[in-house]
Parts: sequence; structure tokens; C-alpha cells
Amino acid sequence: IWTQQSALWLGHESAAVFAVVGAFFIGLAAGAMILGRRIAVSTRPGRWYAGCEAVAGGWGLTLIFLIGPAAERILGVLGERPTPTWQWAVAFVSTALLLLPATAAMGATLPAMEKCLSQFRRDGANVAALYAGNTFGAVLGVIGTTFWLIPMIGFSNTAAICVSLNVFCSVAALKLFGVTTTSARVEPLDPHTPRVLHNTRLIVMLLATGLLGIGYEVVAVRVLNLVAENTVYTFALLVAVYLIGTTIGAVAYDHWVRSWRSSPVTMLEGRQTDGYRVQNRLLQLLAATCLLGLIGLGASLHIKAAITNLLGQSMTAALAAEATMAVAAFLLPTVVMGALFSHITTSAIASGMSFGRALALNTLGAATAPLIFGVLLLPHIGAKSVLLLIPVFYLLMTAPQAWSKLGIVGACSVAIGFFVWAPTLRFIELPPGGRTVIARDGALASVSVLEDAEGVARLHINNRQQEGSSATLYSDARQALIPVLLHPQPERALFLGLGTSITASSAAEEQSLEVDAVELLPEVVEASAYFRQKIAGIAGIAGIERPLNPRLHLLTSDARRFVRTTTRQYDVIVSDNFHPARSGSGSLYTSEHFAAVKGRLTSDGIFCQWLPLHQLDLPTLRIIVKTFVAIYPNSWAVIATNSLETPVIGLIGRADTLRFDATALSRRRADISTARTPEQFGLPDDLALLGSFIAGSSALTRFAADSPINTDDFPVVSYRAPRVTYAADSAPRDRVNALLHALTINPDELLINPEPALSTRLAAYWSARNRFIEAGRDIKPMSDVNEMLLQIRKPLTSILQISPDFRPAYDPLLRLAIALGRTDPAGARELLTELTTLQPRRLEAAEAIRELTSSR
Repeated sequence: IWTQQSALWLGHESAAVFAVVGAFFIGLAAGAMILGRRIAVSTRPGRWYAGCEAVAGGWGLTLIFLIGPAAERILGVLGERPTPTWQWAVAFVSTALLLLPATAAMGATLPAMEKCLSQFRRDGANVAALYAGNTFGAVLGVIGTTFWLIPMIGFSNTAAICVSLNVFCSVAALKLFGVTTTSARVEPLDPHTPRVLHNTRLIVMLLATGLLGIGYEVVAVRVLNLVAENTVYTFALLVAVYLIGTTIGAVAYDHWVRSWRSSPVTMLEGRQTDGYRVQNRLLQLLAATCLLGLIGLGASLHIKAAITNLLGQSMTAALAAEATMAVAAFLLPTVVMGALFSHITTSAIASGMSFGRALALNTLGAATAPLIFGVLLLPHIGAKSVLLLIPVFYLLMTAPQAWSKLGIVGACSVAIGFFVWAPTLRFIELPPGGRTVIARDGALASVSVLEDAEGVARLHINNRQQEGSSATLYSDARQALIPVLLHPQPERALFLGLGTSITASSAAEEQSLEVDAVELLPEVVEASAYFRQKIAGIAGIAGIERPLNPRLHLLTSDARRFVRTTTRQYDVIVSDNFHPARSGSGSLYTSEHFAAVKGRLTSDGIFCQWLPLHQLDLPTLRIIVKTFVAIYPNSWAVIATNSLETPVIGLIGRADTLRFDATALSRRRADISTARTPEQFGLPDDLALLGSFIAGSSALTRFAADSPINTDDFPVVSYRAPRVTYAADSAPRDRVNALLHALTINPDELLINPEPALSTRLAAYWSARNRFIEAGRDIKPMSDVNEMLLQIRKPLTSILQISPDFRPAYDPLLRLAIALGRTDPAGARELLTELTTLQPRRLEAAEAIRELTSSR
């Protein structure tokens, strides 16, 4: 809960994400280290435990009310565009201080309970049983909150339940362990053991195993996100499998120690005994299982395909596939990690080190793992190299005496073999005849640009084409032009989300408009230069060069945090069609974010939120619409294009009454000064622009009906949207048709005192558009002109009878008639004559008849 809430104000940049995780671990380590010392010598550990649970619960309750105001203060300190160093510092320090009372108390609970149990088991083996029970509880916490509590009742109510569990644990501990106990610390069995040397080795071992264990998790999760769907459920499953593995390992170790008659750790001067040999064997086994996990990661695509083929297309099947991939990557290594941690901490206790200190050292190592592995290593040497280094370090921690010459040769041979033949773990799927133009592994995602045999370049994030291509200039440019044309005289525009940069670049072509474009991933900013050059017809890759258009300003920042921290006002703000199911994207559809955007608009400013209808179902769309209308009561809906495969819907909002002057819109469309005219993007006249509207505020209100509002505290979109991602309940063409049937629009709602003739033509245009999209469901592309005409001639001519102004029905018939003229001049003349009759104001058909006659 706290991790997701922290991302709402700190952003989703790598600095914020990893700093939050590190701060949480540091708090746990501080509590285990500082309070663990006092607990170790206390005769009332049960009261210590009860007190720590009470503090954790009390501070958790305080944070329910404090976290909002604290976030506003933190945002003020962070600023609009912080440097990486400042962002790391603020994110880490603010999170650490904000959570410290609770995390420190949490960190001390395990040492306190270990001390309580030590009166019952004097061999130190209670650590494994305690660790297993605590970790299994973590599994229940991850699964319970993600799949049940948060989707049902939201963050605050879930946090309140956690607080009640803290109170329950506190009361139960007083009841069970409230009496005074005697210390039952296990002492070293051999008084001649070189304890200083042994403790130094243990310290290094505890730090290193914490670092490498969480480092393996960070890198493996990044790799699996290339294959899995990267939703809130994906991450919960991955973490749950990781914790289940460590639980199994701790249980297995506990069972083994129970059956061992002597102490698990004995270290005689000058030679190894059974306990020390076990540690070496576990390290060697852990190195081997990490390599097996790497193979499991490499087989992820095959595992996913096999599970899908076996169980079919459903959310259950998709989650089962993700869980199976997690098992292949995590289970064996984490089983050994759980056993190794139990063994090392038991060794530490036997050597005289307190359990609290041992736990603190291991947690301290874990705190540095996201920074070292996620930020420093992975982007520079790749996932494969990082995952090969981890088993090497495990092997280096084994004692030299544990290696034979044959063992050293074998380990080196295996390492070299894996480096040469192990899978790359990039999962870049090239199209037939295609090539990789750009491939970057960033701290948060992998970004690539792939070009197919026809030269079409596509931008992929985490192995998914979700950010457009060089072939989508028409639709991407319309997503800029429609909102920009609706403002009477925009001077500054903000685009949230960059993608290929075609949308923002199209807006920046207007000579009087300055455009700021905010993008989370620096690798996407770098890749966007290739698309700008490709669209402009420039060959080659310029890397991270200055934008071709000096009016386009690219900003690398979290869009949500930027809106809340900037002091600039914008005439137009356009938010990209973010995939609502992807982790973190749902926060861009909350009422708090929509309200923050409203605060950045000028008095007559316009906000356009684009929505990918091909990536969300209608119930989720209703939730987003309900949320938008709650902030922008005077709102409208538009459709970007008439696409049936990738329909995109836009919500238009403004603070004051949003109705348009037809004359002003006509003048604005005619006066816009861009390199490419609006006509090139399907906006040749006023009807084409106004014809993009599909609903007014009253229709949107009815459409949203009783849907809940998506808020920061109750993020229903993040938990509802993945359903259609895992298993679509309908095709995009069916959704867009169902949506158009559910919405209504009236010219009097849209325009200020419209002329009767314009109202009539506009209403007919909307009717023709809906009929056009509906007819498109049954049309299949064909290369033969005659067969294509058999499909579309009758429906398109009937649409032109509804509205002769509807050019999307006129243009394809005109193109087919011209093509038909090469083989059937009489048939072509007949079709062109019909087009001239249906729309006499357009001259293209008559001109084609003259050319056909001249050529004959």
C-alpha cells in the first residue's frame, strides 16, 4: 500500500521507485539493529513485540490521514524538474522519514519474537521456523491486498484492516508472551573459535546474500515484464512466488535442523565441520539454481504459450501462465535462499551475534540492491550479464577449502558456457524481413524500435507495440490537431506522454504554438528522434539530438508529478492514450490527476484525454468517463479516427461552459499555419472537425450512470482494466459500435446559436459516421477491385445519401472507380457518375470522368 501511494506523489521514475524500496528496507534494518540490541538483553521480549506492533499500527493509522498533506509538502520540496541527485535525495529521505516509525517497529518485531521463542528452543533453530511463518504471512499479505482488499475497499480501508491486525498481534503477544523470561541465547560451542574472523565473514555473508537475493528479484522481474502483462496482478504474483520459495526453504531447513542431533553450527579452529560445510554447499547450490532460473526466464515465452494453449483465453489462464513463469524463474533459487538465510542467521546467533543485528545486516544489503542492480548494472550490461554475475558472486563467497581443482574447472566451464549459450533475455520479436534499429535497456523498461521489410518503424516498450509507428501519422496527428483547433488562439500546449513524438510534433508545427512534451522514460525520448527524422524524410539516427522543431520541448519526467509541481499555465493540455492496465498508468485516470490538470489550464484552456478503446472494455471506460465528468461537468467526447482495429476516444473538458462558435472554429481552421494542412489529416472543412464529436456532457453522464469514481485512494481502474488485457470480452470494432449506439449528441448542445442549415448537415454527418463505422464491421480487405466494390459500394452510397458531406465514404469509392477505369471504363464511368449525383459540390468525380474520356 505504501509503495503504491508513494509513487503517486514521487512519480514513477527509477529514482522514485527504487528510493522508496530502499527507504523501506533501511527502516526495517534500523529497527532490527537499534531496537534489536535492547531486545536481545531484555527479559520481557513479549512486551517489546507488543509495543512494536502497537507503534506500527498506530503510525499506520496516522499515515491514513497524514500521507496526503505530507505528499503536498514533498512535492513542493521536489520541484518541477529536479536533478537526478536531488530527486534521489528527496525521494529517499522523505519516504524514509515518513515511514520510519512504522518500518523501524516492523524491523524489530522479528527479533522480539525470536527472543520469545528462544525459551522453548535453545539450539537457535527457531529462526528458520519463525522466518518461514513470517514470510508465509507476507505471501498472504501480497495476495490478499492485491486480489481482494484494495479492489474492493481501496487503500485507506485496507490500511485500516492492517492496523487492526497490528493491534490483534499486540494483544495476542501480551497474552502469550507477556511474562518475564530468562535469556536463552545460544553460545558458541567452542570457546577457542576465532570469533572476530568468523563474525567478519558472517557480516559479509549477511550483507551479500541480502544484496544478491533482492538483486536477482529486481532483474528477473524486469525480464518477466517483457513477457507478462505488467499489471498490478503480475507484480503481486511474482513477489508471492518469490516469498513462497523462501518460505519452503526455511521450512525445509527447520525440518533438517530438528532432525540433527548436534548443533547446526560448529566451527573448530583450523578446519571446517558439518555446519560450515553446509553453508558452502548451499552457496554452490544457490549458484546452480540461479543458472536454472536464468534458463527458466529464457523459456518464458514458451511457458506462456503452452499454458495458454492448455487453458485457453481467460484471465485465470493468463494469471496461471504468469504464475508458472514466476515459478520457473524464482522457485528453486528462492528455496535455497530461504534455507541459506536461516542457516547464516543461526550461525550468527551461535557465534554470539544477536538475531536483530543479523537481520539488520541482511536487510541493509537488500536496501542497496535496487540501486546497484536496477539502475547501475542492468541498463549498462544487460539482464543476461547481471544474472550471470549473481551466481559467480555466490561461488566467490564459498570457502577456498570447499573447492577441488576439478570443481573449479567445472564451475568455470559452466560459467563460460552459460555466457556464450544462455538466452539474451531481450525477447525482441522481429517482423519478417525486419531489423532492430534501437534497443535500450533502461532502469524501468526496455525500449526498442523495430523496422519491418516495408520500412515501417514501430516503437516497443517491454516487447509490446503500444506507442505508435511511423505509419500512424494520420491518426497521431489528428490527436494533436483536434484539441488544438478547438482552442481559439493557443500559445502554449502540454502533451503528457511522448511515444513516437508524432502527436506533439504535429502540434508544434503551428508557428505560434510552444509545445512541452513530458515523457517518463528517457529511452523513449531518445528513440523518438528516429521517428521525427523518419517522418521528415531524413535518413539515419541522430540519437538524443535537439528536437528538429525548436518549438517542441521534450521533458523527461513523470507526467502526473510534473502537472502537480509546475507553475506554468497552458491553453491546451493533451494526455496520451495510456494503457490503463499497465502498472502505474491507472493513476493518470484518477479524479485527483484530472483536477490537477484543471489547475494548470488558462481560463479558456482545453484538456483532451485520449482513451484507447482497443485496450479497455466499456465498464472501465464508464469509470473513466464518470471520473472525468466529475471534474469537468461541461465535457464532450470525440473520436480520433474511424478505425475499427484501434479506436481512440477523446474526452474534452474546460472549466467554463464548453460550447463552440461555428464561425470562430471555421476561421481558426482556415488560419492555422502548419507545414501540413488539416486537410491532409481528414479535416478539410468545418463539418469534418465538428463531425469528430460523439457525445455531450448529458450523454456522458447517462453513459457513466452509477459507475464508481476512480480516485487515488480507490484506484478501481488499475484493478479493473487488466481483465480485458488478460482476456478480451469483445473485439475493438464491437466496442466502438456499442459505444456509439449508447451515446447521443445534439448540434444545439455543441454550438452557440447554430444556423438551421448547419445543424441539419451536422446531424446528418454524425448519422452517416455512425453508419459508416457500423458497416465497416463486415467488410474484409481485398486486393481485387471488383470484389471490393461488391462489398462496399452499396453501403457507402447509402451513407452518402444520408450525408453527401461525409468524405470518408466518398473517397474510397472515388479511388476504386479510378482503379476500375483501367480494366472496366464503363463500370468506372457509371460509379463516377453516381458519385457526382450524390455530391455535386465535389469536383473530383467529374474530373475523373474527363480524364477517363481523354485517355480513351
